[in-house]
Amino acid sequence: MPGPDSATQWPPVSVIVPVLNEEQHLADAVAMITAQDYPGEVEIVLALGPSRDRTDEVATRLAAADSRIRLVANPTGKTPAGLNAAIAASTGAIVARVDGHAEIPADYLTTAVATLQATYADNVGGIMDAQGRTTFERAVATAMRSKIGVGNAAFHVGGKAGEAPTVYLGVFRRSMLTKVGGFDEHYQRAQDWEMNHRIRAAGGKIWFTPDLVVTYRPRSTPESLARQYFHYGRWRHVIARHHEGSINLRYLAPPTMVVGTLAAAALGLGWRPAWLVPAAYGLAVTAGGALAAKGEPAAVKAATPLALAIMHWSWGIGYLTSPRHLAEGRMAEPRDGGSL
Repeated sequence: MPGPDSATQWPPVSVIVPVLNEEQHLADAVAMITAQDYPGEVEIVLALGPSRDRTDEVATRLAAADSRIRLVANPTGKTPAGLNAAIAASTGAIVARVDGHAEIPADYLTTAVATLQATYADNVGGIMDAQGRTTFERAVATAMRSKIGVGNAAFHVGGKAGEAPTVYLGVFRRSMLTKVGGFDEHYQRAQDWEMNHRIRAAGGKIWFTPDLVVTYRPRSTPESLARQYFHYGRWRHVIARHHEGSINLRYLAPPTMVVGTLAAAALGLGWRPAWLVPAAYGLAVTAGGALAAKGEPAAVKAATPLALAIMHWSWGIGYLTSPRHLAEGRMAEPRDGGSL
């Protein structure tokens, strides 16, 4: 992707990072930001939540060593609140979200801004490249890169550059963030998808490019993976209640599977042929996991179906049990001239 021509300056970029309990990863994440080859000015704003480890000490040390790093408080610890606090404290015409444990390549900002300029997009993002270290993490990463695990979203499975409903993390034009009023702090999960929906509703453009690749470290235990996907499903249902027409078959597949499988299993107590439904699901997950884990060690191949099942069932149950009161207290629909 070619960058801006000689007549176009590289605009200042503010990198915003919501931080909570990132003692082990924060220094490395910030080092990858400060090592960017971006030709323009870069500032880094860390929004510090109430961490239970030594994250604040690490952040204070980093800020003391580099004048480009600024610290702001995020008393609630919630991600959207931290993002909004960091946006309000930043000054760049371009705002790039990076997480406290993300691993970005040295040309990330250069590529993102060049893409924004070339496509006239309002938000650009790329691939969430899940990479694990342990056997279970590698199984989860394999599941997260497969269509049977996460559907056909380009930021998970890759694809051609083009407009998309949402992207991973995001590099935004500040003018659009201001126009839509920033992140909706009501959302504990899925706040990025929800804001991208409002950007598109306001006439903005979300652009996916495979040229941007961010390494993502998946959950390390079945319990933490189940909690993650349970909340994904729960908050995705909130979005469906807030934004009519935002749901599709990909999002309905897990709850439909849960209802159908449980109903067939109950029916199978009196009519054995009904057991073919859960058996078929088990075979599909096993076969799909084996295909997705092609080339992985035997232990990873064996664990991938488990990771897939946890993701499917947790997301589906979270969606089905999402309480209606979570839909209360939301931000209004897109508004012009919103403030942060």
